[in-house]
Amino acid sequence: YGAQGITVHPRPDARHIRHEDVKELSCQLHTELNIEGFPSDDFLDLVLSVRPTQATLVPDRPEQLTSNAGWDTRRHREFLTGVVRKLRENDIRVSIFIDPNTEMADGALRAGADRIELYTEPYASGFCTDRHCAVAPYVECARYCRRIGLGINAGHDLSLENLRYFSMCIPELDEVSIGHALICDALQMGLKDTIRHYLACLSA
Repeated sequence: YGAQGITVHPRPDARHIRHEDVKELSCQLHTELNIEGFPSDDFLDLVLSVRPTQATLVPDRPEQLTSNAGWDTRRHREFLTGVVRKLRENDIRVSIFIDPNTEMADGALRAGADRIELYTEPYASGFCTDRHCAVAPYVECARYCRRIGLGINAGHDLSLENLRYFSMCIPELDEVSIGHALICDALQMGLKDTIRHYLACLSA
């Protein structure tokens, strides 16, 4: 229906998707596949066997319900550098999940990442009260990322309510990942119309 890519998040408890499902899905897609998750040995084995277009590294602990922060790329630079090197040696584009902080973006670049993914829950939480204030750190970080040569992805709690404004303020965006809100909207509008509405937010 027009989505440019599919993102999957194989967690240790398999509550989102199982490893065998990821492998089956990868054989059927004719668009980009992005596999995101914590870079454990099991996760890396899966990614290297599937060879998606992109791998997004998130700092989630196994027991976490959902992502709630980006990487501290300074503290974990050595670990991330080794992971990124292994993925890029296999022609997999790498994105590192970060808060909208230029120091964290710089750390991602030093670790060898191709892109960062901005953690947008704080933006979504502040959107209804002061959208200008909520988006400001993302605009600053995105401009910095573009200057230093990092691609810019974004995700978490983006919706039809807040995506258009975010996209307008950050024209440097390469990609957004939308899960929960999109599926909720699809229950009301159907998947085809829902994707059309999201694409319209990004092209405004």
